[in-house]
This record gives sequence, C-alpha cells and structure tokens, in this order.
Amino acid sequence: MPTPAAWWACLKGCCIVRDAIIFLLFAATIPFIFKRPVMGTLTYAVFSLMNPHRLSYGSAYDFPFAMLIVLLTLISMVMSKEKKGIPPLPLVIVFCIFIAWINFTCLFALEPLLVWTEWSRVMKTMVMIALTVLTVRTVRDVNALVATVALSLGFWGLKSGIFTIKSGGSQGMLGPAGSYITDNNTMALAMVTTVPLLVYLVSQTQGKWLKRGVLFITLMTALAAIGSYSRGAMLASVAMGGFLWLKSRNKAKIGILLALLAPLIYVSMPSDWTSRMHSIDNYQEDASAMGRINAWQFAANIANHYPLGGGFLVFTPRLFKQYAPIPEAFHVAHSIYFQVLGEHGYIGLGIFLLMFLFGWRTGTTVIKYCKDKPELLWAKTLAQMCQVSIIGYLTAGAFLTMAYYDLIYYVLAILVCVQKVVILSPQKDNIPPMRLRFLDRFTGKGKAKPALGRGKPG
Repeated sequence: MPTPAAWWACLKGCCIVRDAIIFLLFAATIPFIFKRPVMGTLTYAVFSLMNPHRLSYGSAYDFPFAMLIVLLTLISMVMSKEKKGIPPLPLVIVFCIFIAWINFTCLFALEPLLVWTEWSRVMKTMVMIALTVLTVRTVRDVNALVATVALSLGFWGLKSGIFTIKSGGSQGMLGPAGSYITDNNTMALAMVTTVPLLVYLVSQTQGKWLKRGVLFITLMTALAAIGSYSRGAMLASVAMGGFLWLKSRNKAKIGILLALLAPLIYVSMPSDWTSRMHSIDNYQEDASAMGRINAWQFAANIANHYPLGGGFLVFTPRLFKQYAPIPEAFHVAHSIYFQVLGEHGYIGLGIFLLMFLFGWRTGTTVIKYCKDKPELLWAKTLAQMCQVSIIGYLTAGAFLTMAYYDLIYYVLAILVCVQKVVILSPQKDNIPPMRLRFLDRFTGKGKAKPALGRGKPG
C-alpha cells in the first residue's frame, strides 16, 4: 500500500503538471494577442470567467495572468493597424458615466483602507469590457466572443451538472476559489445567466457531434442552476421561462412544455431541495432572509446619510454598529441593488439601472432591425438570448452581492458589438483566419463563410 510520502509526491507531481499546462496555454496565446488585439480580450475573458488558474495548486494559482493580459492587449492595440472604435450608443455613454461615478464616490469612501482593493478589481473588469467593445469589429469576432464567454462558464456548468447527478441532487457544487462565483448561490447566478448564451451557441454551432456536445453542456449548466439550492436561481428560472413563453410564437407548446417540466423537476429533487424552495414563503422564520433585510435597511440608511454612498466595501461590522437596525447582525449586501445603493448612493443606483434599461433597448433595436432579414437571424437570436440573460441576472441578483460580476457586463458588451457590426459599421470578415479550427466551428470556417448562422438555426 502506498505510503503517505508516496501520495504526497504524486499530488505534488499533479500540481506541477497542472501549473505547466496553464502556463503553456497562456504562452501559446501571446503570438495571437500580438496578431490581433481582440484575441487579448478573449483570453482575458477565459481567465476572468473560467478562472483556469484556480484549478492549480502551485505557482499558477496566484500568478497575475489578468494584469499581463491587459498589458499585452494594450501593447497590441498600439501596434495594430486595425480600425478600432467604440460606438456612441446610449448604453456606452451610461456605462462610461457609471465608471466615472463609482470612481468619484471612492474619493469619499467611509472605509478608505478597504476601498481601493475592490476598486482595482472592478476597474480591471470595466477597462477590459471597454477594450472588448473597442477591438471587436466583425461578425466572426462577435461570435468568437459569445463562444468564449459561454464555454468558459459552460465548463463549470458541465462539472456542476455532473456533480448534481452524482450526488442525487443532494448538494450543489462550489465555484473556483477567490472568484465571484465561489459559493453555490453565486455559481447559480452565473449558470442562469449563461444558459441563454449556450442556447444561442447550440443554434449556431456547425457539426453534428459538436452541436450535441454544446447541447449537453447547456443541459448540464441548466441542471447545475437547479441543483444549486439557490432560491434566487429558481425565481430567475421562472422569470426567464415566463419571458420566453411571452415572446414565443408557439405559446401553447411552450406552455405545455413548461407545465410538464416544473413538476418533473419538483419530484426529481430530494426533500431538502423542496424544503429550501418552500422557505421563500416563510422568510420571517429564515435567519438568512432577515439578515438580508437588515443589510438592505443598512444600505438605505447609508444612502440617506451620505448622498454619494459609502464607497466600495462599505458593508463592514464597524459601520453596521452605526447604521444597521440590528447592529450585531452583520451581513454583506445580498442584493445587487442595495449593494450599489449603499456603495454609490441613489444616483449610482439610478445610473446602474439605466445601464440595463439601455442594454435592453439595444437588444430591441437589433431585433427590430433584423426583422424579415433571414441573413441576420443569428443577430436577432443573439439579441433575444442576451435579453433573457439580463432577466436572469436582474432576478437572481436581487439576492446576491454581484453588482460588478464580469459576466453581465460581457452580455452588455455583446449587445453593443452586435449593433456595431450589424447596423452601425458592418464590415466584411476580411481578417486572416487565426488557425484556431475548434473556435472556427463556432464562428464560421474560412473566407467562404464570413457570417455565422445564415439561415435557420439548427
């Protein structure tokens, strides 16, 4: 029987192999980043959403991949001769105003020793979202972005869905450590928001077996959201299903399908899951729910006392003693709305909500433009799925501290990029292929098929 020393040596060897694979894959992307800046933004999306470095246990775990990717992308942009531009859409303008406002509120933060750590994290995300919109310039780029975002989180959806099946639905899987989606609730929000993008990817993917593979990932991701034990994810699923039914041309068929699916899920999950879902009706008896209400009242009190809010990470035990109705019941915001309200005041919350309103209108603009244009069916479908993602995020996010989560800003960026390449400045896919054949399966192959999704979705 192997000794503990032998097991330790084996584990150490596995850690070294994982680190080596991650470093090699990162190094392999560098030539492509210098060839086209958009490859830098796609690489950042992988490390930001999938967090592959968190699967290692050695030097790769805390290696500053994100910082290096940002620097390499900026250098590539300076060197590149590609035409770059950010469309002056209302969504883009409000997004820039939101960035300016949260920077301004940081100057008056109530926790000055904490604020700049979160500021660095959030600003890194915002800068890369802006660079994504700046560098995406063709239909192929848009679909490469969708594939990257969807599959990066689809990886965790696949793992979580399989884990849910293996455990008999008795527990949900945790996300990568040190990320936005560490616990089961935040993981559920990510899965719910990702499913519509995966559905779009299924409809556009070329190749029978690859399409089936993406469909399997989609189903596992949906199962992961259900098996997370997140009540917010359940409410989000209901809201998304209701929207799809409302917009469907076959309301009877979709209604019957949803009516049959709901009881099937209910009887398939263990009693612990159903008890958890039923606790929504008795929130007064739920300590977690009452703690959230206390945190929400704290956020409102902060906003009432300080018009600029308290700045990032204002939800601290020290300030709870001064502004919370129940000072000893400390909780984080547990709501994207009250998180923004407490940190950036009523003005910040208004700008935040306005950003999603214009995001929705951007999607509607694309949908109307693509009406009765079969060659743009892919863009119409993508805009609709992004709207579904927004519904899922805004519903599940009402109970989670995820106001600055990268994924939803990528969804907004996708909407801007679709309007950019379809309506404002359409361009031919005249960029030389990157020789990434797997990715080309999602973005169209070769020069003969510049646009993906021509005709009916599969």
